[in-house]
Amino acid sequence: MSFETISAAQFANKRRQQSVDLIDVRTPVEFREVHVQGAKNVPLDTLNPQTLMAARNGSADEPLYVICRSGARGAKACQAFVDAGFTNIINVDGGTMQCIQEGIPVQRGKKAISLERQVRIAAGLLVLTGSVLGYFYPLWCALPAFVGAGLTFAGITDTCGMGMLLAKMPWNQVRGNTNQTCSV
Repeated sequence: MSFETISAAQFANKRRQQSVDLIDVRTPVEFREVHVQGAKNVPLDTLNPQTLMAARNGSADEPLYVICRSGARGAKACQAFVDAGFTNIINVDGGTMQCIQEGIPVQRGKKAISLERQVRIAAGLLVLTGSVLGYFYPLWCALPAFVGAGLTFAGITDTCGMGMLLAKMPWNQVRGNTNQTCSV
């Protein structure tokens, strides 16, 4: 069993024809920065397919559209629904960024540094620090090697430990605005 993937253009057409149930699985800070109007924020790290489907009040058989920044986290969320036994789950390929290109209405809020950029900044700083300190203290050369191994693992498995850690940091949390965030 698998899930369906549609383009942002196809999603735009669906939105024009009917009401859609859309969840955005990005972090609350990413969601606050920009999201498709009508989307509910259900961060991937807190996603519970059974609870979410139960909260849909009898419409569990209706299509559920899933979106993220570009499509990768959305695909992971869709697979979680499929693994839990749910069907009619649809990933919006290209995510929010492609929806903006297609002219789908979005809501903008406070600017933030994307999680992907935060990972690149952190990895770069760790490699730079380890390399400079490794020049004077050879044991510090292990730090850039560790980061390189982590990035290789992330590339192979499409799972980023540093990204998951950064997503839990205080600056990536939204406080006091729970009406847009649905942690189920």
